[in-house]
Amino acid sequence: MNNEIKKAYEIAKRRYEDLGINTENILKRLKEIPISIHAWQGDDVSGFERPNAKLSGGGIIATGNYPGKARNIQELQKDLGKALSLIPGSHRVNLHSFHGDFGGKFIERNQYTPEYFQYWIDWAKEKELKLDLNSTLFSHPKADDGFTLSSKSKEIRQFWIEHVCRCREISAEIGKQLKKPCIHNIWIPDGLKDIPVDRMGYRELLKDSLDEILQEKYPPSEMKDTIEGKLFGIGSESFVVGSYDFYLSYAIANQVMLTLDTGHFHPTESVGDKISAILPFIPELMLHISRGVRWDSDHVVILSNDLIQLAEEIVRSKAMDRIHLGLDYFDASINRIGAWVIGTRAVQKSLLYALLQPWETLREYEENGQYFQRLAFLEELKTLPFGPVWDYFCLKNNVPVGYSWIKEIEKYENDVLRKRNKFKD
Repeated sequence: MNNEIKKAYEIAKRRYEDLGINTENILKRLKEIPISIHAWQGDDVSGFERPNAKLSGGGIIATGNYPGKARNIQELQKDLGKALSLIPGSHRVNLHSFHGDFGGKFIERNQYTPEYFQYWIDWAKEKELKLDLNSTLFSHPKADDGFTLSSKSKEIRQFWIEHVCRCREISAEIGKQLKKPCIHNIWIPDGLKDIPVDRMGYRELLKDSLDEILQEKYPPSEMKDTIEGKLFGIGSESFVVGSYDFYLSYAIANQVMLTLDTGHFHPTESVGDKISAILPFIPELMLHISRGVRWDSDHVVILSNDLIQLAEEIVRSKAMDRIHLGLDYFDASINRIGAWVIGTRAVQKSLLYALLQPWETLREYEENGQYFQRLAFLEELKTLPFGPVWDYFCLKNNVPVGYSWIKEIEKYENDVLRKRNKFKD
C-alpha cells in the first residue's frame, strides 16, 4: 500500500513540476500551519464547572445525543489525543474557560484564576501543543436575559467584565508557560428576539465594557486578544449587539485582532472575500471555521467550494503569518472524535489545494487582462492529482492514509466511548 501511495505521489509530483510547483516545499509549508482544534466539540459545549447542572443562557446548543460525550477533563484530553493522532502536522487546542480544572467544586466565573488551568498547561507541555482560550459568556444564570457585557444592569455587566479580565490573565499565563502566545477570543450572545428601540444604548455599553477590559496590557508574546461578531443567534434574531460592523469598527479603531466565524454571516456572503478587505487595517485575523446549513448551525466542516475559496484567499493574501486558523462547530449527532478529524483534515486539504496553485502564472494572466486563460487554468487545476499529494502528506506524517482512519475511530468507539455511561453528564 505504501509503495502505491509513493508511486502515485511521484506521478503527481511531476505533473505539478510542469507548472513550476515544488510539492516537497509545499508539504513542508503545510506542516507548519497549525489549526486550533476546539475542545467544545468533545463535550457538547457544556464544560465542567457545574456538574449535573442544566445549562442556560446564551443561545448555544449542540444537537444530538451520540454516546461517548466527554464528561470530565481526563476524558476530553484522551479524546483530543486520539483525534490528534489521526491528523497530520502540529496543532493547537482551543478551550472555553468553563473547561477549567475546578476539582469538582463550583467556582464562579469572575473568580477564575490560572491555577484552574494548570492541568491543561501541563498536558499541553507533555503533548507539545499550544493552547488558546475563550471567555465563556453563555450557559450561565447571569446570561439568562440575553445580555452580558452590554447588560443595562451594572452588576451583571461588571460580573462579565471581571470574568473576561480573569480569562485574559489566564491566557497570558498559558502563553508564558508554553512560550507561545495564547489567543484569547471574546464572543458574547447579547441581543434581542424582537425589534429593539435602543440599539445605540446597548452598543455604547458594549464599547465601554471592552474599553475597560482591554485597559490591562499583556506582552504579545504571551497573549493576543481577538473579538468575534455574529449575524444572529437563538433568541437574538432581530438584534445582535456585537455585530460584524460593530466589531470590525472596534478592531480597526483599537488595532485589535478580529475573529471571523464562517457561520456568522448571511449564507450568500463570502468570508474569503473579507480577508483582503480587512487585513490592510488590522494587525491580525482569526478565522473560526464552521459550516452553516441555512443558518449558523455549526455543522462539521467538509471540503466544500466555500472552504476552498477561503483557503485560496488565505494563501493569496501573502499574510499567512497574520492569519490564525481554528475550528468552531459542535455536532453531537455523530462520533465526536470523528467530527474533529473530518473537519481538521478538510481544512488542511483546502490549504494544500490552494498552495498547489501556480499563483504567479494566474496573477500574470489577470494583470494582462487574459481572463479566459485565467478561468481555463483554474478549471484545469481542479482535475490535477491533488489527492495523491495529500495521501503522501499523511504517510510522511505517520497518520492513516485515505479512509483507513475510520477503522481507528470505530475501534476507539467500541473500546472507550461506548463504555461511558451516556446517561450521566
